[in-house]
This record gives sequence, structure tokens and C-alpha cells, in this order.
Amino acid sequence: MAINLLSDKGTPLDRQRMSWKEMVGKPISKLDDDAFSRVRVILMNGIELDSVRTKQVALRCNREARVALAQLMRVEQHQATTINWLIGADHSPLETTIAYEQVAIELTASVAQLEADPYLAQGYRYALLEDFDHLYRYSALLDRLEGKDANNIIQGYTDIIPGRPTLFHHRAPENDLLEPYAPDAALATKLHALTLTGGEFQTHDYYMNIGPLFADPLARQLYAEIASVESQHIVHYGSMLNPNESVLEKLLLTEANEVWTYAACVEQESNPRLKALWERFLDYELGHLQLAMQLFKDVEGRDPAELLGDGSLPGLIRFESHREYLRKVVEEEVQLRKRGTEFVDEAQEAKSSLEYRAAVNAHGSPSESVSATYTWTPGTELMRAAMTETAPA
Repeated sequence: MAINLLSDKGTPLDRQRMSWKEMVGKPISKLDDDAFSRVRVILMNGIELDSVRTKQVALRCNREARVALAQLMRVEQHQATTINWLIGADHSPLETTIAYEQVAIELTASVAQLEADPYLAQGYRYALLEDFDHLYRYSALLDRLEGKDANNIIQGYTDIIPGRPTLFHHRAPENDLLEPYAPDAALATKLHALTLTGGEFQTHDYYMNIGPLFADPLARQLYAEIASVESQHIVHYGSMLNPNESVLEKLLLTEANEVWTYAACVEQESNPRLKALWERFLDYELGHLQLAMQLFKDVEGRDPAELLGDGSLPGLIRFESHREYLRKVVEEEVQLRKRGTEFVDEAQEAKSSLEYRAAVNAHGSPSESVSATYTWTPGTELMRAAMTETAPA
């Protein structure tokens, strides 16, 4: 896809209008649409919401940019609505949770392989092993509460096996931090970190909203436990971002990131209706990027090419199964822990994390309890029914 971030104009902002009927259209099908169509839907909702969040911070810090930021946020809000409302009522909240974890796993696996900085790539693999385990724990909860096989949602693309046990994800806050990328880091490195930060923010907020609505005490505890880990992941990925970037610099990178992620959706989408939506919103984001570049020039007196280079898009996210890569990472790195900003063997983990973990797990571990008698097998509920029918009286 030949897109140039510096020169492609996209749709002008004054033509970016949507009616309520356009925003609230036909949802995707839980079973008939490909699982990676839903992965793209969930990812892009998170990207849009993080874009709004970035603009809200910029609004509070820039008098000169207030009108433009308000205009941009309104369009981003309507884009997020259009995308988020594609998840239909045939998904239970717990099934949507399973889908959120599939997004985290396959997205992070792709980014980890795209990232050229070995330290940051290690950071992606580290958190990947934790989201991988979250899928296993929520799959056990889906079996417990709804008697359903999580594979109906993830459609066989992603393994349902333990990763680094959630029990060990709880760290003292200072051990969630990473060293940030350098000011002269590649554009791809900056976009990778922005994408994962936005994705984790969305997951955290979803779990915080959904968790209290369950009646089952163990479900409520599990959502509380994993929401806390997702908060740690926001710090983990967010600390990759260079804190010396100006707010308008971050705004410009955020808009470039939206172009980059929508381009990946357009290239790989199998559903024609969704592909047309991604194409429309890609053009919207190119228009947003033009406005962000103009603000960058007018307010800071800087050339966008400082950040965007020649305007070429970095290599795109691959929306596909990364099963073999994941199995290799589980085999080789599940024992790693954090000490400050370093990755260390479990025997060298920071003492402060051991003390913190003992406190939060003082009355038991919800993630361990929910999966104590659970082992995923293909066609779980069908196999169970068949075994029940053939069991001797």
C-alpha cells in the first residue's frame, strides 16, 4: 500500500461527518466472521480511544491548538463509536473478554517480531507471556460460568495453555518500568509502543467496567486481579515512550500511528463491509495527520519530517496466528522476571515485588483457583456431553 505520511491529504476535516445510523450499523457475527476481523475491531477501538485521550491532554496544555483539538476529538469519538458498536449482542461480556486477550496476544506477538530494538522487543515478549496466561484463566472462567469452549471465539488461531502464571505477574510499581526509546529511535519503534499502550489501556478499562457486573465471587476477583495486571502493562508499555517529547510531538505520532494501524486493517481485512470502513477511516486519519503536522509547524516551528522521515510507512502489523512463535517464547522465557528496568531470572527478582505479591495474594489467588481443575481440550462442551451420554450407569 503506497501511502506517504507527509504528502497524502486524505479526507478534509470538514467532510468527516457521520449520522447516528452510520455509527450504529450492523454488528459482526460471533461465529460467521473471521476471528481476526474482531481482532481488528477491538484493536482499532482502543487506538481511537487512546487518540482521544492524547488529544485531551494536549487540549489542557496548548491554548493555540484548542479549536483544532476539539474538532479532531469529535471525529475520533464518532469513529470509536462506529467501531465499538460492531461488537454485537451475540457476544457475552466474558466471550468479548476472550477476544480482548486474543487481540493482546496476536498483536503483541506481531509487534515483538517487527521491533528492531532488542531491549524493547524483550519487553513485548515479556508482557505477551502474561496476556497469554490471562487467556487461559478467562477460558477456565468461561467453562465454569457458561459451559462454553473459548475456541469458539478464537477459532483455533491461538493456543489456550498457561503462560507465565498470573500469580507471578504482580510486581512492585518500580519494577514495571522500562527504559524509554531514544529521541532518534526509528518511527516504527515509536508506533509499536503507542499501539501497545493504547491497546492495554482499553483492556484495562473494559475489565474495570465489566468485572463488578458479575455475580460469581470468583469471577469478580479474577477481573479485579487481571485488571490490576493490565494497569501494570499500561505502565510497562507507556514507559517505553520518550518522556521528553512535546505534547504536539506526541499528537503527531499518535495520528501517524492511526494511519499505520488502519493501513494494516485495510490490507488484511476479509470482510468487504469492514474493509470499506477501514478505508474510509484511513482517509479520515490522513486528514487528521495533515492538521497535526500544521499545528506542529505553526506552534513549535518544527518540520514534521524530523519525526516522519520520508513519510514511508513502517512494516505493518500481521493479523495472523503466531502459534509457533508463541510456543517458542513460552518455552524459553516464561521464567523471566523484572528488577527495576532489567529482565532477570526468577531467582534474581526484586525483593519489593516478592513482598508486594505476598500482600495481594495473602487470601489466595483468583487466577489459580479458577483454573485449578481446568484443562482445555478441543470441543470442550461437546466432548463433555458425549462422555456423559456414553458413561456407564
